Amino acid sequence: MAYLNKAESESRIARVKEIMKSKDLDVVLVYYDEFNIGNGWYLTGWCPQFESGAVLIPRSGNPLILGGPESEPFAKLDSMITETRNFPVFMVPDEEYPNATIIDFPQLFTELNAEFGNVKKVGLVGAERMPAGGYMQIVEGFKGVDLVDVTSDYVQLRYIKSPWERLQIEAAFKLADYAYDAMKNKITSGVSEIEVAAVGEFEVRSRGASGFGFTTIVGSGKRSNAVVPTASSKILQDGELVMLGIAPKVNGYAGVVGDVIPVSGEYSTSQLDCIRYLKDAFRLTREQLILGKTGKEIDAPARKYFEKHNLSKYLVCPFVHTIGLHEAESPFFGPNSSDVLKPGMMVCVDVSFFGHPEFNGVRIETGYKITEEGAIPLSEKMDKILTEY
Repeated sequence: MAYLNKAESESRIARVKEIMKSKDLDVVLVYYDEFNIGNGWYLTGWCPQFESGAVLIPRSGNPLILGGPESEPFAKLDSMITETRNFPVFMVPDEEYPNATIIDFPQLFTELNAEFGNVKKVGLVGAERMPAGGYMQIVEGFKGVDLVDVTSDYVQLRYIKSPWERLQIEAAFKLADYAYDAMKNKITSGVSEIEVAAVGEFEVRSRGASGFGFTTIVGSGKRSNAVVPTASSKILQDGELVMLGIAPKVNGYAGVVGDVIPVSGEYSTSQLDCIRYLKDAFRLTREQLILGKTGKEIDAPARKYFEKHNLSKYLVCPFVHTIGLHEAESPFFGPNSSDVLKPGMMVCVDVSFFGHPEFNGVRIETGYKITEEGAIPLSEKMDKILTEY
């Protein structure tokens, strides 16, 4: 069962073909793997396990999945694109598949020329993410063909979310609210970080989450300095702060929540100062979610506030990013960004600092739908929690 619906897939493929027409491309190859799923998932609603691959889109005719034989049956069942070809470079190294039909790029090139005519110009998406062996085989297999990087053009297709995409993200944020309550209620002295993560993951999986945008973050005490610490067997202790983050997905699209909770149930006086810094910066950033503002304009007020309170040296991440197939994806509205906030974007305000001598690492995060009328919280609950004292 594909997570992506047919109309969405066909619409996206048509938009890729518009790029192809404008750049006079005969074929586009979109690389993906388990760590870089977004570009492939955007067209298929699917990603292989164990193997990597690419989506091949010809100027005319049906697209193909280029992958390995282990994921081939999976693709035929769950992907919106079901015609496949198998290549050694995308397979599990040294594994044998005696009943599979396996070809190489010169054979594919011959097939494409026979079916679509003389292939002269091929667009590549995600070439910088490909293993060196895969890229070299493409170059060799398409000898004499002009290879053009169209990653930027392709990724920009994902900036503005369709109505269907927005519904998935909104549903994912609702799941994140359930996870937040469960994880917060589980936090107490003597409980392990893994136990806290487990209750949040159960809440969302039991309600239909299709996966996670990142491995659940639970970092207590000094472990929170790791920026994205996955839950460990460490036991929570009174006096510590616990940094939480969970990103459930619905039909491949992420929601998220991030907060900092005291193990004892109450913040100390100094910890309240820390939370005030975070919430002040959060509010300043949220106020900048105005149509037409650039990333550098959105980022500036909170960055200035952090400078005032001597926190700038603990900054690792900018304060705003978009959310979709990845929990954090382009555009990122950082201090040097000229990207512009537009209707249809789904963004997160994500305020954090790490390596502080007293507070260690802390992060608060929730999301907003950008509309002609302004920014609308994707979680009214978390919007209130993260902006009120």
